[in-house]
Amino acid sequence: MTQPALRLVIGLGNPGAEYAETRHNAGFWFCERLANDIKVSFGKESRYHGWVANAREAGLWLLMPATYMNDSGRAVQALARFYRIQPAEMLVVHDELDLPPGRAQIKFGGGLGGHNGLKSLTAHLGTQDYWRLRIGIGHPGDRNEVINYVLKPPRKEEREGIDTAIDRALLAWPQLARADFNAAMQKINAKPAPPKETT
Repeated sequence: MTQPALRLVIGLGNPGAEYAETRHNAGFWFCERLANDIKVSFGKESRYHGWVANAREAGLWLLMPATYMNDSGRAVQALARFYRIQPAEMLVVHDELDLPPGRAQIKFGGGLGGHNGLKSLTAHLGTQDYWRLRIGIGHPGDRNEVINYVLKPPRKEEREGIDTAIDRALLAWPQLARADFNAAMQKINAKPAPPKETT
């Protein structure tokens, strides 16, 4: 079966300066970097409840919901319904507790992992069958600390790892853009080589 091309990339995060540098905003970070790479700019669109960019030549929309994480699906549903974008044509980029900083993983469908943004999105779309790009942020080790952890900025070395993972995902954008997901997975999902020891 031929995989449909991506028409909408959604970065998950929370709006507002107080959240801009927190781990939960890794999806925003990716979208901002992608917009810069493909030379489009975001504008606030109240009817879509978020910041929207349109790469017309590529037939691609970028969306960063301004609805807060646990209501992200409202923004996605508004834009997708208007432009008749199907869930299988969406890539949702989000922070992932189960991957360490420096790792990223792309996959189609699957569980929600307790992620409030994915829960909202799935509730509004009525399906879990959309692409996800999971950006590793690591786990605090105690599930009671998760909320506090995701709403704080990463340590310097963690941010460097997250940025490296985003770099690797952006290098696979040409494959993603032409719906060559197997090639994109090989680039993105591979574990980075450990640093060489210096003697």
